[in-house]
Amino acid sequence: MRKFLMVLLMLMLVALMACTDEGAEEPQDNEEDVEDPVDEPEESEDPVEEETEPEFTYPLTGLEADEESTNRALAVMVNNHTKARPQTGLTKADMVYEFLAEGPITRLLAIYHSDIADYVGPVRSAREYYIETAKAQNAIYIYHGAANFIEEDLRNGWVDNLNGAYYDDDGFLFNRESFRQAPHNSYVYLPNAYEVAGQNNLEREFEHDSWQFYNQDELENVDGDTAQQVDLTYNKTYSVSYTYDSDNQVYTRFSDGVKTKDLNTEEPMQVANILIFETSHEVIDDVGRRAIDRESGGNGYLIQQGTIKEVEWQNVDGLMKPFIDGEEAKLVPGQTWVNVIPNSPGLEQSVTYE
Repeated sequence: MRKFLMVLLMLMLVALMACTDEGAEEPQDNEEDVEDPVDEPEESEDPVEEETEPEFTYPLTGLEADEESTNRALAVMVNNHTKARPQTGLTKADMVYEFLAEGPITRLLAIYHSDIADYVGPVRSAREYYIETAKAQNAIYIYHGAANFIEEDLRNGWVDNLNGAYYDDDGFLFNRESFRQAPHNSYVYLPNAYEVAGQNNLEREFEHDSWQFYNQDELENVDGDTAQQVDLTYNKTYSVSYTYDSDNQVYTRFSDGVKTKDLNTEEPMQVANILIFETSHEVIDDVGRRAIDRESGGNGYLIQQGTIKEVEWQNVDGLMKPFIDGEEAKLVPGQTWVNVIPNSPGLEQSVTYE
């Protein structure tokens, strides 16, 4: 009996141990399960379009052109007498040169290439330094009248030209307006100049060399002293001023305090660049005509984007161009006005800015 009880007790103990083993949990790893990182897709950003430089640009403005420009530039002598203001077509010029003509009066040489104005004037008579500038620009020189010795040289091939005296009031190339008195009333139908040039066997196409212009990236780094307002005194009776328009990044021009604008459209004369060069002026006759030195070089200012910097001008193939540290200075794409003033009293006394 005792033996039977012992066996029964052992069987119960074995059964109990078996139940305990079945209920035991498997040992867990002490390290927590770490999920492999999942690469989240990056948010796609719209590609930034880089500004590309235009394939074609106009050589005298640096502005974009639809195609390569092959037309020859036209250089028009524009009257700047008080009785000739406001002028017509001046705001379309790529470049304008302003020199003293006689006495206290300036005249303008307006260079047209990218935008040929329909009607320009009043047109005035020729002067040597305007002729040389037009020649250096490889332009057809358009004027109305000249001193005999100048006209003789022009007829002998000094520069390709069209003289309004030979087409006076013909209704096709030149026209006399009745609301002004001569010599302040001669105007040119500028697009017709190409047809008349062809009739005179003048070249009407030309590949013009380009001035130096900033590209889009460089425009962000134009520097210099502040020049929001620039005032230039030619003499006691004539002054010019420029006011900066920061919204459009151009300078609006004034003559004797009056805004320079087109007679017909009232469009203001606004330019991206102003060049002021000082040089020797010599009065050569009783009328006050001058010989102006365009060869020797000298000091100047370059004004653009609300800034002004000192430059040295040099004659490059007949053109007065600005240089800084021996390199040709770059222009902001757009129209340019060149003021040439006597070196006595010179820049320091003739020009103020703020």
